[in-house]
Amino acid sequence: MAIAAIKSDKTLAEQFDVHPNQISEWKQQLQESAIDVFGSNSKAKAAAPDLKILHAKIGQLTLENDFLEGALIKAGLLSAKR
Repeated sequence: MAIAAIKSDKTLAEQFDVHPNQISEWKQQLQESAIDVFGSNSKAKAAAPDLKILHAKIGQLTLENDFLEGALIKAGLLSAKR
């Protein structure tokens, strides 16, 4: 809707059944932050997570869950039929 507001001066409030002040606010927000949304890919590459660390964390959490599941089953607090 904000993109339509930038492209056109038509009565968007009537087209979209939204208050005109809200459309103006969205339009302003889009214009101010469009570079963040549609900017270069250099930020996306720099913000990419380290997969090695994430895989290690997944392995750690899986090991902990398996250990706790076994302990709860032995204590009789969890059914082994899951």
